Amino acid sequence: MNHIVKFPPVVSVSPITLETSGRDYPLQVRASVPAYGEQLPIIVFSHGFGSSMDAYAPLVNYWAAHGFVVIQPTFLDSGTINPDPKAGHSEAIQAYLQDPRKLMMWRYRVEDVKHVLDQVDLIENSVPGLKGRLDQSRIAAAGHSFGAQTTATLLGTRVINADRSLSEDMHDPRIKAGVLLSAGGRGGEALSPFANEHFPHLNQSYAQMNTPALVVAGDQDKSPLTTMGPEWFTDAYKLSPGANSLITLIGGEHMLGGISGYLVTETTDQSPARVEAVQQLTTAYLRSVLYPGDLAWPLACTYFQERPNPIAQIINK
Repeated sequence: MNHIVKFPPVVSVSPITLETSGRDYPLQVRASVPAYGEQLPIIVFSHGFGSSMDAYAPLVNYWAAHGFVVIQPTFLDSGTINPDPKAGHSEAIQAYLQDPRKLMMWRYRVEDVKHVLDQVDLIENSVPGLKGRLDQSRIAAAGHSFGAQTTATLLGTRVINADRSLSEDMHDPRIKAGVLLSAGGRGGEALSPFANEHFPHLNQSYAQMNTPALVVAGDQDKSPLTTMGPEWFTDAYKLSPGANSLITLIGGEHMLGGISGYLVTETTDQSPARVEAVQQLTTAYLRSVLYPGDLAWPLACTYFQERPNPIAQIINK
């Protein structure tokens, strides 16, 4: 899989402003598109806390170069639209804890993705040369960290309320497949006191997530949100009927080698090899799940599992 192959250049357009109401900042997206090709499938990508539509270039550029149209909204927790952005991640978290929108932010994010799906035609018309090239029957959703929870909710995950009832079903049937990168796991006793106090939306149930999904976790991802350790990030695979594949990156931490950008400061496990594994395996999975009969996923699994020094462990249901 390391042989030289020519892929089309990528055209990226931003900001594209969508029509919304009741939002204190315009909903804007970036669209990254292969320069040529027809009947292009779509990925809507949800960024992690504090990030934006301008991040995750290592993934977005790869997906677009391999035939996907990638749409990235900027959510309301983004540091790029904060009037007083904090330089460090810890400072940004502390500021967010005082945000009165905190308890509703997970809902705002899901609603924003639904707005994106409602306005795919507008996005198509906003990118020069894209008109008539989309295949809107093949839409996938992907997300990292907080964005993975956003994506999981769109696939069917439900939040467990304080009275033990489930939140309403917010899954979107237009989404045919998902990729969950560093997704938080089960709630209840698995949550740390800090998470229980500040992020009750993490008390979630995967039992209703029926849409096919790939879960990607790092075996060294140690989070203050859970008492379980890195295994927590595999719960989306273990506890949902829809998630049918799990990739565990050996030595991987929360940024999975650096998927959020090139040489970015938040990456603590910088590894081009891990990023390459995420690029190739997520692309192969989406090709096979969106195009039944496509052998990209089984071939990629065989390739990575037969390497002399495997960087990823892969299991399938």
